[in-house]
Amino acid sequence: MLYFVTGTDTDSGKTLISAALLSKAQGNKCGFKPIASGCEHTENGLRNPDAMMLIAQSNMDFSYQVVNPICFEPAIAPHIAAKQAKQTLSAQSVLETMYHPAMQSADFVLIEGAGGWRLPLGNGEYLSDTITLLQAKLLQARLTPNSEATSAVEIILVVGMKLGCLNHALLTQEAVLADGLTIAGWVANQIDADMAFIDDNLDSLQQMMRGPFLGYVPYLTDPTAENAAHYLKLPQ
Repeated sequence: MLYFVTGTDTDSGKTLISAALLSKAQGNKCGFKPIASGCEHTENGLRNPDAMMLIAQSNMDFSYQVVNPICFEPAIAPHIAAKQAKQTLSAQSVLETMYHPAMQSADFVLIEGAGGWRLPLGNGEYLSDTITLLQAKLLQARLTPNSEATSAVEIILVVGMKLGCLNHALLTQEAVLADGLTIAGWVANQIDADMAFIDDNLDSLQQMMRGPFLGYVPYLTDPTAENAAHYLKLPQ
């Protein structure tokens, strides 16, 4: 199965959770970050720390350009960065750079989004449109084990645990389901060390969220993939 990781908003912890899930997965596994802002200049070109974290937990030999084909230096909304760079983003163009045939040979494929589910690409299109296109492409090509399958891409939702997260989580869930995608599971990731009534908020989410609860990651002073993985289970 191919999983797309989205979050309730920017800085919800998508990369940490994605890397942690990759670290737990067995067999051939790979992580991708199709669009990234906030990239750094290196001797090898622009590099994004989130993409590098996913590469560190993957065991398939993909080049950086395959893992993170669209990268911008400014840490701003990608569609604004693209405009500054005189580039055009669209759901179809992102799909063309995102999809790699070698994904078929992987046992566990994870694609990390940018921002939230409705990340704008410009001209009225969103990254979520790319994911629905990817789903249609995979189903049409019958790349799923069961040719009658209705889902080829499933969503993992990272809820950044802070004040306001209940509303953000429910609205994101509503949008994902309205787009015809399946939620494979959700993760509660505490990003506010001082969040009040964390247990009550977790209880509320478990009553209201669709899909399996994959785990609660408390606020980590050392947020490594291995430390976060201790609190998570893989989607089934």
